[in-house]
Amino acid sequence: MSKYNIAIVNSSSFGRVFPEHIQRLEEIGSVKHFTVDGEIKGRELAETLQGYNIIIASVTPFFTQEFFDHKDELILITRHGIGFNNVDTEAAKKHNTIVTIIPALVERDAVAENNVTNLMAILRKTVEAHQRVTEDRWEERAEFVGRTLFNKTVGVIGVGNTGSCVVEILRNGFRCNVLAYDPYKSELDIQSRGAKKVELEELLQSADIICLCANLTEENYHMIGDKEIAQMKEHVYISNSARGALLDEQAVVKGLKTGKIAGFATDVLEEEPGRKDHPYLAFDNVVMTPHTSAYTMECLEEMGKKCVRDVEDVAKGQLPERAVQPVSSYIK
Repeated sequence: MSKYNIAIVNSSSFGRVFPEHIQRLEEIGSVKHFTVDGEIKGRELAETLQGYNIIIASVTPFFTQEFFDHKDELILITRHGIGFNNVDTEAAKKHNTIVTIIPALVERDAVAENNVTNLMAILRKTVEAHQRVTEDRWEERAEFVGRTLFNKTVGVIGVGNTGSCVVEILRNGFRCNVLAYDPYKSELDIQSRGAKKVELEELLQSADIICLCANLTEENYHMIGDKEIAQMKEHVYISNSARGALLDEQAVVKGLKTGKIAGFATDVLEEEPGRKDHPYLAFDNVVMTPHTSAYTMECLEEMGKKCVRDVEDVAKGQLPERAVQPVSSYIK
């Protein structure tokens, strides 16, 4: 067995779009793709990945304390993405495992534009209209009178990397009045992007459209539920390109049933992958994409390169950039 054994776990894109990334890894060690249940238990995951000391990880599975308690030597988990909420970094530290992520700017434009793309699809009923054309029902086009994005009041929740770009697109591209909720950003920072800093309650009550762009934390889990939807305007539109668990899915379904939510677009779910029987898909005014906001050629190329560089750095005994858990005896 080679010194480095590299597991690519639950990534449907890494190395498939750009095979040269795999070729570079194979110069370092053995490489194998693994697909596991997103909710796999830690011990079972550790046993599945026995002997692999480098992991290139997707948004699932969860690398928990139980996983690390049963895992043999693990030098590196490099996330093929900017989030790391599926990795217990404290457990990783105790296990001497480095955890790295993609620099946020790599995904910024791609994820932001997909949030707006999906939003436009529900506003203009694009998917429904296309479906009628494929059914040879062009003449029913009057059923697909949509809403314009121009000059609307839009609330953006989370004005970090992606959210700030969404603000700029909406303000500069569509002349929107943008309200922003982010307790971690100053009023000046938000103003510099072209938005007005407000509290969540004001955003919910005032926005015609709401875009979710926040990181998922323990504090904001299900931050949008029955109570928050009740405060929203009638016939509000919502687009989520961040994390599915920011929303209580049952509350969203209720909002869609009553018409409170006029359209809902999401690239993420609380439990992924989603299936055709997901309750969201019972509604024609929902657009669901399979967590593909970062899936542009430009973005995937840079994401893949970063993961490969992380592995190459570790093989040289160097600490990779953007290490969210940088403490390890494996690095001199």
